[in-house]
Amino acid sequence: MWLENLNLRGDYRTVKLDWIHEHHPELDGLYHDIYSKRDRGYWSELDRQIRAYTAREGMVYVRDDDSMHSPFGEPPVVANYFFHEQVKESAKAKPQ
Repeated sequence: MWLENLNLRGDYRTVKLDWIHEHHPELDGLYHDIYSKRDRGYWSELDRQIRAYTAREGMVYVRDDDSMHSPFGEPPVVANYFFHEQVKESAKAKPQ
């Protein structure tokens, strides 16, 4: 199971944020903090909650790792990609 946040780039960002404002104005502040201020607090808290849930349910929980697999019929591996830009940046920093 792969979890990822919205990737809002270019003109697509404006279209999505306008839609959210029109249909869910109560989320304007949260999206502003996440996508304008680059506040990672929401994703960190969600990471904490999902980590606790998967531990309770006996699921493997990883961040930024798609190499794990679970056998058919077993609980899924939950992979968090909320912080994908950190992975992208760290990948650029590594020599080829």
